[in-house]
Amino acid sequence: MAAGEEKTYFKGRGAQVNPHNKFLKDVYVKEHEEGIDDWEEQDKKTSFIFESSKTIVNKVESPDVGMAYSLNPYQGCEHGCTYCYARNSHQYWGYSAGIEFERKIIVKKDAPILFKKFLEKKGWDATTISLSGNTDCYQPAERKFKLTRQLLEIALEYKQPIGMITKNSLILRDTDILSELAKLNLCMVYVSINSLNEDLRQVMEPRTTTAKQRLKVVEKLSEAGIPMGVMVAPLVPGLSDHEIPKILKAVADAGASKAGYTVVRLNGAIGQIFEDWLRKNFPDRFDKVWHMIQSCHGGHVNDSRFGDRMRGDGNIAQLIRDNFRLHCRLNGLNQKEIALDHTLFRVPRAQTSLF
Repeated sequence: MAAGEEKTYFKGRGAQVNPHNKFLKDVYVKEHEEGIDDWEEQDKKTSFIFESSKTIVNKVESPDVGMAYSLNPYQGCEHGCTYCYARNSHQYWGYSAGIEFERKIIVKKDAPILFKKFLEKKGWDATTISLSGNTDCYQPAERKFKLTRQLLEIALEYKQPIGMITKNSLILRDTDILSELAKLNLCMVYVSINSLNEDLRQVMEPRTTTAKQRLKVVEKLSEAGIPMGVMVAPLVPGLSDHEIPKILKAVADAGASKAGYTVVRLNGAIGQIFEDWLRKNFPDRFDKVWHMIQSCHGGHVNDSRFGDRMRGDGNIAQLIRDNFRLHCRLNGLNQKEIALDHTLFRVPRAQTSLF
């Protein structure tokens, strides 16, 4: 982390620091402002790094994330959400979980080819595959590279069930494919909305679509016959948890039938990133919010126990849980399960010659 980063606020970015990558031995620092050597300041622009991966579909081992397989055409995310759990994984690529996560986007250009290869594996049982299990498949890079659209076209061709979650209205571009998948009961889409407060969104999720636009996504996709859900995630005690009743009413009115939530957890490098962000943006509420997060995780800001880590425990976590369940019931959410059809899956075959 450069010393200058502590003094400068990068508008339009979530993280304001670059925590040291624990997998790297060397640290690049600026020790003296008056140093005679030139200091190479960080490039403020987003750069794209093209990678050739060996696989694109990953089996999810965690039992409490609601998915069995995930598919992520991009690593890193320009949305810049300060709390994003995917930040830690950026360290495996040699980058920081902080500002570099938002500025250095890895584009998996071979994703469509690898997806087809995966689906054609012998014995594949068409279990639902979730796009955006790690980073948002509709982040700004998708407008340029169109990998997500190609993946959806393949899913429709193979009749592969797909789950999706996004916070970007770019998904409306693909309404045509999603509606065709929905006609066959092959897709379920979730939109992430953790606050209706535009001032909060602008600093916590700086390059995402507004909550108003996300509600429009729910409405438009629902009208197109696509089953819609909303993840109110993550709720930040002391910042956004009081919005639960208003959010759930708004999403139900827009056409959502399902809703889920998580309580913020700050594992790994995310703890340092979020703490720095919270101090800079809400200094008057820092102590209150930080201690409320700790109260949900046994005195820490992170709890790795399956079953507890996503919802938290303790009095505040219980109040959030009860409030969420109450307003789901009042708004008719989560009344029935949605099961996608796994029986239609087929591997397309080229027409064989008669001779």
